[in-house]
Amino acid sequence: MRSRLVTLFFVVLFAVAAIGAGYSQIAPSAKATRQAESSPLPVTYVPPGKQMYKQYCASCHGVDGKGRGPVASSLRRKPTNLTTLAKSHGGSFPEEYVTNVLRFGLGFSAHGSSDMPVWGPIFQDIDNYNEAAVRQRIKNLCDFLKSIQEE
Repeated sequence: MRSRLVTLFFVVLFAVAAIGAGYSQIAPSAKATRQAESSPLPVTYVPPGKQMYKQYCASCHGVDGKGRGPVASSLRRKPTNLTTLAKSHGGSFPEEYVTNVLRFGLGFSAHGSSDMPVWGPIFQDIDNYNEAAVRQRIKNLCDFLKSIQEE
């Protein structure tokens, strides 16, 4: 029971930190709106996949994507080695599967929440329900994950 509470604490802590970081970088504030004309980035800027991976995924999956992030040891289930997704799916990167996991999560257990945060709703909130921006975020993450696949 204690390990479940610790895991839940870290997942919630990570999600709050990710949302907070996303808001500080993405969501327009009144000041940001006034400065929009002088800013080189549009209000709907979507970061590249590598940047989002470091911000949202690396704490569990590790900077190298092999599932050895700093939070991994406190999780109930070991994070997936993201560098072997293509290998474990017949040699081709499973883009539709990865998109669905990022968008909708791994599925829900009858006895608790998913092991991984469901990024779709988080990205919707960050992007003020701009569906095109959410799709672009997920595509950028998929493209990055595809780029780190082992041969």
